Amino acid sequence: MNAISSPAVMPGAGALPVLYSFRRCPYAMRARLALAVSGQACELREVVLRNKPAALLQASPKGTVPVLVLADGQVLDQSLDIMRWALARHDPHGWLVPSHGSLADMLALVAACDGPFKQALDRCKYPNRYPGVDPAVSRAQAMQWLQGLEARLQNQPFLCGDHAALADMAIAPFVRQFAAIDADWWQAQPCPRVQQWLAQWQNGALLASVMDKLPAWLEGTAGVVFPHPT
Repeated sequence: MNAISSPAVMPGAGALPVLYSFRRCPYAMRARLALAVSGQACELREVVLRNKPAALLQASPKGTVPVLVLADGQVLDQSLDIMRWALARHDPHGWLVPSHGSLADMLALVAACDGPFKQALDRCKYPNRYPGVDPAVSRAQAMQWLQGLEARLQNQPFLCGDHAALADMAIAPFVRQFAAIDADWWQAQPCPRVQQWLAQWQNGALLASVMDKLPAWLEGTAGVVFPHPT
């Protein structure tokens, strides 16, 4: 389900949209990156996934993050929907307009990340959840997919051309998660362009601005304004 309308979870007239998030979740990172770059203010509520607040489950019964509750009660509970909503309001760096290819091309690349790559990532990061699956095979499958990114970066600095775009920001959080499984192993892999692309993103000010550690939100209290006013 991409969007539902539920007046029971409306933030209230004139209120900021409410974002339910979890700092380390790559899907939630996507949403925060787009909200931050667009300058779209919201009330961020940091969630502990093992103790999901009732307000989150009321807004989106599937109970995953990110979830963005708009002021009119509309609920966006898919990370790409939140990215596209924020960027449609303000896209100062052209994330929706790649220098090579189209938005549809970017979305197809992100779908491949969310499908085959994410499946392989989960099976090598959480081997205990997948008995009978060899994590070494899954890691090799993930690397095979990343070689496609390596080829893309051979003659351009970003996945879809000369500037960072939605595909870079939607995929990088998952590559970050994969690289962190074994940092020494990752640095030894034959994908220097992907490694450089990832390091540039990880060391950038934008990522730092969306990764503040926050206390878990408590029912009946206000969240924090995000992105943080400067």
